Amino acid sequence: MVQLYSSEERKHEGVYRDIDWGHVLDAIEFIESKPPEPFCLFLALGNPHPPYAVEEPYFSRIDRNRLPSRIPTPEDLGAKSTIHKQLAELSNMQNWSEERWNELRAVYYGQCARVDDQFGRVLDAMKRAGLYDDSAVFFFSDHGDFTGDYGLVQKTDRAFDDCLVRVPMIIKPPKSHSCTPGIREQLVELVDFQATVHAMTGIAHTHTTFGRTLSDNLADPGAAGREVVFSEGGVSKMHWKRTQENAPEPKPTGMYWAGHMIDRSMSAGSLATMCRTDAYKYVKRSDQRDELYDLQNDPSELQNRIDDPAMTAVLTDMKERMLTWYHETCDSIPFDNDKRES
Repeated sequence: MVQLYSSEERKHEGVYRDIDWGHVLDAIEFIESKPPEPFCLFLALGNPHPPYAVEEPYFSRIDRNRLPSRIPTPEDLGAKSTIHKQLAELSNMQNWSEERWNELRAVYYGQCARVDDQFGRVLDAMKRAGLYDDSAVFFFSDHGDFTGDYGLVQKTDRAFDDCLVRVPMIIKPPKSHSCTPGIREQLVELVDFQATVHAMTGIAHTHTTFGRTLSDNLADPGAAGREVVFSEGGVSKMHWKRTQENAPEPKPTGMYWAGHMIDRSMSAGSLATMCRTDAYKYVKRSDQRDELYDLQNDPSELQNRIDDPAMTAVLTDMKERMLTWYHETCDSIPFDNDKRES
């Protein structure tokens, strides 16, 4: 397995490239070296990611007049959650014009365009090397970005708006595996990536995992997906002191400064968990007000209905789903007995 996590900046075709370009060029070089098979290439890119900046031609590739509308800032952002409100206050971007927001968003889309270009170059190298048809290719991300939605930027691991947790996953299976091309709307979790790789390669699990293979979904667009998905963020109070006592003081010029300042104070709560179905989203917080959204009527998640009596049955159902999930995943037994067993 080849892991391309870090690379020195390198000069290529007379131009100094950044670390992401170093990753991509190293990956292409590896592919062209005729590596022994089977091989696994894991290519980790930093973009799109703050700081918001991108070079030409990607900077000018995005038409500022054709951007989709951003999710507006609610009049009472604190009604969503304390952390949303504090992120806005610390970021101090309340007076930004829509033109300025559009410029930031266009740059972020430009970063996405750059990744598209880089990924395409890797795929082209695979095709030239005759490796594309028989290879499984996965494209995914760990999180999204506010990029202006709700008047916020960057991200925090204790917010679960769709702009942060609904991220791309693109799969191209080997030609030996059945696949109907198209877009799937079913819910999946990132842990399903591992389960799908194991199913495609015949690799046996060596420990308990909770992913589900997506092979059926690739073959049949109508195959069932997950009824509910989950995400967790933050740390429990017992771990907070240990993580913060030796942490350096956040710098206002650094990435995620607002989020780090909230982390230092614990003023926006410690641990949070999201439970999402096609129709609803529930966020449980250990210290702050919970969140509940009707995604069918409020896809932008602007109306927190956690205290709405009309949503009592929905809230009870979502809490039961979360309890069931924790019950099913909170503990697992090793596959192999330890040396104390005869």
